[in-house]
Amino acid sequence: MNRQTVLITGGNKGIGLELSRKFQCAGYQVKVVARDFSNFALHDCENVQAITYDLQNVEGIPQLMADIGEVDILINNAGIMHALPFDNYPWQKMDQIIRINIQSPVALIREASKNMIAKGWGRIVNNASIAGEIGHPDVWYGITKAGVINMTKSFAKILGPKGIVINAVAAGPVETDMLAVIPEQRKKDIRNAVYTGRFAFPTEVADAMYWLATDCPEYINGTCIDINNGAFPR
Repeated sequence: MNRQTVLITGGNKGIGLELSRKFQCAGYQVKVVARDFSNFALHDCENVQAITYDLQNVEGIPQLMADIGEVDILINNAGIMHALPFDNYPWQKMDQIIRINIQSPVALIREASKNMIAKGWGRIVNNASIAGEIGHPDVWYGITKAGVINMTKSFAKILGPKGIVINAVAAGPVETDMLAVIPEQRKKDIRNAVYTGRFAFPTEVADAMYWLATDCPEYINGTCIDINNGAFPR
């Protein structure tokens, strides 16, 4: 059994579930944070712990991390998109997306990095989006994902000298539940633009994130890897 512990937010479905599977199969101690574990595929795995928590509760993250204990690898995968027009975006939705997509990853990095700094080693991977580089019809989604990319680079400057490697991925649309909020015409346009005529599979993004969290060289730090199959920039 691998002695290292990985914490994966949103590791109950989509890309996060594929990551949870990869780390579980590799023998890591896997701690998954999510709001809903209905039909969670890894419930019966002895090295997987499901932790029910709503990341909107940013103020509670220090206690959450104290309860979880030391982690060697942090995967900030959880994120939401509302697909609402900029001129009809309720304040509550703005607050929710900022809390989940920006404030909670920052808080998790702050708390997880304490033990990483103490031992001089740690890996952090953030799930951004190509929307953070080229803009998005859901302006608050694009803004928060741009923040995730900047967060990655900023923390690399702070934590890199202390032995911590932090990187991000920026994928185009992926075959997950989030596709349901993308208009059909936009999905058609994207499929027509990519080299292979399809969206990314969750496993493809998970493979890149797993590599960044485990085997990527230390000199790759503060980087955001694009995963878009030629569709962007546009």
